[in-house]
Amino acid sequence: MSQNVEKKSSPVEFVGQVRSEMKKVTWPSRRETMVSTIAVFIMVTIASLFLYFADQIIAWAVRLIMSIGL
Repeated sequence: MSQNVEKKSSPVEFVGQVRSEMKKVTWPSRRETMVSTIAVFIMVTIASLFLYFADQIIAWAVRLIMSIGL
């Protein structure tokens, strides 16, 4: 039976490893961030409008069904 044993690093080594990994990250440009943010706002608006109108239609249908049953 083999065990996966990893060597624990000191806090100083850990911070050094984190800094090393952070240098490898490709950060988005300001323009990419703005375009992504705008796209998110547009999609949230579209989704909220869809859900609002779907809710209104379902509420209307339920009221219609409930009034027939009376």
